[in-house]
Amino acid sequence: MTVYINGAFCPLEEAKVSVLDRGFLFGDGVYEVIPAYGGRLFRCDHHLERLERSLREIRIPNPHTREEWCGIFTRLVEACEGDEHGVYLQVTRGAAKRDHAFPDDIQPTVFAMANPIVTLGREVLEKGIDAVTRPDIRWARCDIKAITLLANVLMRQEAKEEGAMEAILVRDGLATEGAASNLFIVKDGTLVTPPKGPRLLPGITRDLVIELAETHGLPYRETDIPETELRRADEIWMTSSTKEVVPVTRLDGQPVGEGKPGPVWQRMYDLYQAYKAALRAGTVTG
Repeated sequence: MTVYINGAFCPLEEAKVSVLDRGFLFGDGVYEVIPAYGGRLFRCDHHLERLERSLREIRIPNPHTREEWCGIFTRLVEACEGDEHGVYLQVTRGAAKRDHAFPDDIQPTVFAMANPIVTLGREVLEKGIDAVTRPDIRWARCDIKAITLLANVLMRQEAKEEGAMEAILVRDGLATEGAASNLFIVKDGTLVTPPKGPRLLPGITRDLVIELAETHGLPYRETDIPETELRRADEIWMTSSTKEVVPVTRLDGQPVGEGKPGPVWQRMYDLYQAYKAALRAGTVTG
């Protein structure tokens, strides 16, 4: 596998960073994951806009222009086998003597790689997934796509140990998002997702789902989802760049709606696949 590290492309086994890197010592950095279909990057500008915002919020200078980033991603995708890829990029503050305060004159560490996307099987699309609820124990700036993901890791592991694929997080009585995804519910034919803010990550796939709903006349609202409404939902979906739009059919061991993927999800799934096909064909640009 070819990866990018601090200005150079090299085999993965040759990529190295300092043990004094602040990403290793403090989790002081941010990341992005950008899909590519048929060699075409998926909403690259949207991902880079979010990267720029995350970098700005934690005060790391952006090491590349958007054109430079896209060139790096394209080269990595071209070197990777398969037709659908996920590009992972990470920027940390860099390596310096260990001190909580920002060091002076430090160069960010930049790493990127591309891997084939493992798509969800037909069984998942036909039967949906299980999810569990968990208290949202994360910090107060979940809108920053930070590499400090220990709370997410623990909650995702708890879900796995209960036979579920995802954990839906609840804070102050409100369902916020998944451990690694955004949250949608459907109630009486209307799609509902929590509004953007510091409690959740502004998902790129989340935004596309809203765009598709608006374009194709599906009613939607961006508003808080109380846990009680989550449990009474007709449908629940989780969205992410690599998992796309996934139906949740069991929550905490209880069926969601009729216990199978619902009609609104099926409509959105079809619209999403049509968008991907248009991206492959070059009739939409990212």
